[in-house]
Amino acid sequence: MKIAFVASEVFPFAKTGGLADVAGALPKVLARLGCDVKIFLPKYDLIKEDKYQLKFIESINIPIRISGIERSAFLHKSNLPDTEVEVNFVDCPHYFSRERIYTNNTDEDERFIFFNKAVLEIILRSKWRPDIIHCNDWESGLIPFYIKDNYNSGFKFKKTKTIFTIHNIGYQGIFPIDTYYKAEINRQVFNSYDPNPSNNFSFMKIGLLFSDVINTVSQTYAHEIMTSEYGAGMEIILKKKRKKVSGIINGIDYSKWNPLIDENIPFHFSIKNLNHKEKNKKYLLERFNLKYNVKVPLIGMISRLVKQKGFEIVAEAMKDLIKLNAQWLLLGNGENQYEDLFRSLSNSHPEKVASYIGYNNELAHLIEAGADALLMPSRYEPCGLNQIYSLRYGTVPIVRKTGGLADTIKDWHEFKKSGNESGTGFSFHSYSAHALLTAVRRAIDTFCNKNVWKKIQINGMKQNFSWENSGKEYIKLYKQALNKKA
Repeated sequence: MKIAFVASEVFPFAKTGGLADVAGALPKVLARLGCDVKIFLPKYDLIKEDKYQLKFIESINIPIRISGIERSAFLHKSNLPDTEVEVNFVDCPHYFSRERIYTNNTDEDERFIFFNKAVLEIILRSKWRPDIIHCNDWESGLIPFYIKDNYNSGFKFKKTKTIFTIHNIGYQGIFPIDTYYKAEINRQVFNSYDPNPSNNFSFMKIGLLFSDVINTVSQTYAHEIMTSEYGAGMEIILKKKRKKVSGIINGIDYSKWNPLIDENIPFHFSIKNLNHKEKNKKYLLERFNLKYNVKVPLIGMISRLVKQKGFEIVAEAMKDLIKLNAQWLLLGNGENQYEDLFRSLSNSHPEKVASYIGYNNELAHLIEAGADALLMPSRYEPCGLNQIYSLRYGTVPIVRKTGGLADTIKDWHEFKKSGNESGTGFSFHSYSAHALLTAVRRAIDTFCNKNVWKKIQINGMKQNFSWENSGKEYIKLYKQALNKKA
């Protein structure tokens, strides 16, 4: 199958979150499984030609009209590192020479209208015709509409099907009504398909309504987003298209996240030799001036400090959490109130709490390798990756049972009650400070029983969430789309 993979960020070229990791890993696996994959990505100013050996394609100079004004789309090409997967960089300095990938500029809608149109125009000027155009999140949400309306003449995309993947339904690309004019979308035509018309323009809504198949990044999240609690206003559309909606858990790249070969940690270890994990813990504690005590667990957090990630209940529970027999290490940044909270805790309880406000890839790996547990109390979590990394590193996850966290972590005590000792972590259901505190207490109490704790660690390290498994599920999804009638 020929797959056009369209995303607004792709690792290692441009990244703000998990979408980039998916877009940098899944195409590699699809190629290994026999697909012909080409990636399409905006050529942001931060993507340097020399660093990634970009080749400028002189023959491509395509006029793209937005708001009655034409601007040229140019093309650069390269490959995903160490692969033959082609990456097409859509270039327009007027829109993409900005300091950030995403902006609050008044033309943010125009930037991604341009990107959607340019992807299709570039494909049309090549001899390559995709069987599937795989669109990711709102930034590529117009493509499913365009190939059914604006680009439906002749046979150019007659056999092409579209997949729309929701990585986070909370970000929908919502803009004022005049974006219909900018995007050259007939609002009356669009509203005839919309079961819940609104007085704004949503890239994601268009993607959901006109794609052939919809998926998201875990089975539980696929069910959650059909409810008013998690659907963020899209639940009516999703329930109507229920038969087209599925969930595929994200994979991880074990060549990058593997304690046996990880270049970012000082001591390598495996399921057969967990002693070196303890050495990583000692190294990590020393780096942050925390004293090592074999009886005290180190609980890590690697996260954006925002409400979605559960930091409102962390803040509410912190006066009790800080009293527990545990040490805390945070890596992340986000809302000022939560950054200030952890700065304050690091100053007032330097023997128990340390924090690094910002992002540091090496430190993320080191925390996964050195912490005893990892806390992820998300209000909602489409998939989550850190809990999956933690499993491989023998770092026991403590999670809220939602989305991908529910699909990947088995609560030790819950399974133990039924005589099953296959638990891989600790979880709680209610989104409350009390439920969070209770789960952390259970984890700390269990940590005191070293044999049980090691059993949980080993259970987790045996789990396999490789991209190969997820890639095979995506190929099934593509075949499902190709079998659908127009």
